[in-house]
Amino acid sequence: MRISAFVILLTLFHMSVGQDLTDDMRDTEEKLYASTKQINQFFRRFNGEEDEKGERYYPADKKYRDDGLRRKYLPNLFDRESGYINESLARDFMKEVTDRKTPSFLDLHDKEMFAEVSAVFNYKGKETSALLYMKIQQQGQGYEWVIDDVAFDPFKKQYKKDTSESKRFMHPMSHELAFMTLRKALQNEKYPEQFTPREFQPDYLTLFLYELKAGNLKFKTVKNVKFHFFSIEGWYFELANFNRSGYNTGWLISNLVRLEGNQKQMMKDYIYDKN
Repeated sequence: MRISAFVILLTLFHMSVGQDLTDDMRDTEEKLYASTKQINQFFRRFNGEEDEKGERYYPADKKYRDDGLRRKYLPNLFDRESGYINESLARDFMKEVTDRKTPSFLDLHDKEMFAEVSAVFNYKGKETSALLYMKIQQQGQGYEWVIDDVAFDPFKKQYKKDTSESKRFMHPMSHELAFMTLRKALQNEKYPEQFTPREFQPDYLTLFLYELKAGNLKFKTVKNVKFHFFSIEGWYFELANFNRSGYNTGWLISNLVRLEGNQKQMMKDYIYDKN
């Protein structure tokens, strides 16, 4: 009898452990399904091009870009934990992009989408961060990512254009002196950009490439990546990767803004650090 009771207890213990393990595996599986692990997966989920388990839908499939499927998926594509997403604004956004008459979809090759890459470089012996703005362009029968612009503090500090009344200038009659006033303007002058037109903007990408070619700038690693979308008319949103426990993880919409008037260009200038 004692042996029989022991066997029963042992069996119940294994059943309990087995059930816990099954529950843990189911929970892990559900989290994996919930997590948007890849950029392309974010696009497919936003567009309603895959089911809840990650199986692809194609144009011939009945559920491809289904309104109901998109309304179900979209709330899970927002960062719900950081507190940066306005719930009311998100509902308005989801309602607009899933409108049956004028639905909006995302395309990786859209010119109104670009990536922001935070990278680490060694610049003249010091470790320095830079932002590389990447866009995708057509190349032959395919596409390629290219560096569209750069934001780099050491360059920005070198080009401080003085717009005050005390700024130096070349006399308007310099032409009568065969522009010999250039000697004063360019010799021992810390900020020669004072003598350029008001609309002058330094080309940081050219400077960046020059320093790379000269060997003064050496790439080390990538720290972080974000994506910026202006693809939906009247809206801007940012996509970021959240590596954390739980279901609200992976590539998620981390910022959402409604755009009016010239706010689109203002937002782009802000992101590109042109202000």
